[in-house]
Amino acid sequence: MAVDRDIFGISGPTYLNPVNWNCEHNRRSVAACLVQAVYVLERDRQLGRQSVEALGPLWWEFFHFELIRKLVDDADLSIFGAIFEFNPPSSKEASADNAPRFVIAFRGTITEKETISRDIALDLHLVQNGLHRTSRFTIAMQAVQNVASVFPGSTIWLAGHSLGAGMAILTGRNMVKKAVLLESYLFNPPFVAAPIERISDERVKHGFRIARSVITAGLAIAMKGKGEGSSQRSLAEDSFNILSSWTPYLFVNPGDHICSEYIGYFQHRKNMEDLGAGFIEKLATQNSIGDLFYKALGWESEPLHLLPSADLIINTSPSPDFKYAHGISQWWQPELNLQCSKYRYS
Repeated sequence: MAVDRDIFGISGPTYLNPVNWNCEHNRRSVAACLVQAVYVLERDRQLGRQSVEALGPLWWEFFHFELIRKLVDDADLSIFGAIFEFNPPSSKEASADNAPRFVIAFRGTITEKETISRDIALDLHLVQNGLHRTSRFTIAMQAVQNVASVFPGSTIWLAGHSLGAGMAILTGRNMVKKAVLLESYLFNPPFVAAPIERISDERVKHGFRIARSVITAGLAIAMKGKGEGSSQRSLAEDSFNILSSWTPYLFVNPGDHICSEYIGYFQHRKNMEDLGAGFIEKLATQNSIGDLFYKALGWESEPLHLLPSADLIINTSPSPDFKYAHGISQWWQPELNLQCSKYRYS
């Protein structure tokens, strides 16, 4: 997780000097670099790098951000997030009006001995749709709420990678319920489901998706018929409709099975509508088989990957291996082949 000086030089990527805040590629790159800053902050802590030896500041000072607060996990005392405030040298800086005032960034899993135990445990909570029950989420949620309440009307970004993207999704979803929509940059966000997207035969892939939708919708109807009243069904549907007003940016790589299923999730929804099976898919898109299973066991479950609306950005550039396909560094590269699609739930 150390700084790649071949890309960054001494203080920052030269192709982002100055940052054009009206450019979506610049905005993506800055958000990714601030997430990387959180990774480096934690590695600075682990390796005892302080003062002039610390590498973390290289990742935010170049963009004229200040570190306002480190978010520290109460279980292992690791730094899992940070709050950055934009402080340009001149109020007349070009396009600075479109810059965020605050960016709240979350890192993903670090496989070092100081963090791996806690991070893997949180990964398991995420897979079980239980990340909202963890103390790390409580700390993150309080931080986001505090910034939003103390600085109402300010432009606040959420950004996260992998497990950190899951944390950003969860905090963003909860802020929507409070009528606060935060611009969100989610890099390689986890999609907890079978990786159907990896099937090469399009007909087989489409068949699997239709079968999964039918099974999911059938289970949802059966469970609601047995244990939920009409008011509870209406509440769940209303919650999904409210969430549809939030449109996070999802950055995924087809070579990363952890996030690639988002590609099929949104495209399949459109395909089912074209087939005239929109009612089935409307139920399926609000539920997952895993979520229904946990609810049948009486567990409180909140599947993060079920998003009504999003701007999906797919990196179609070649990836040498899974490590690169899942890594954060791809998202600040100056030349990427990106496929962008807008999905809006109605």
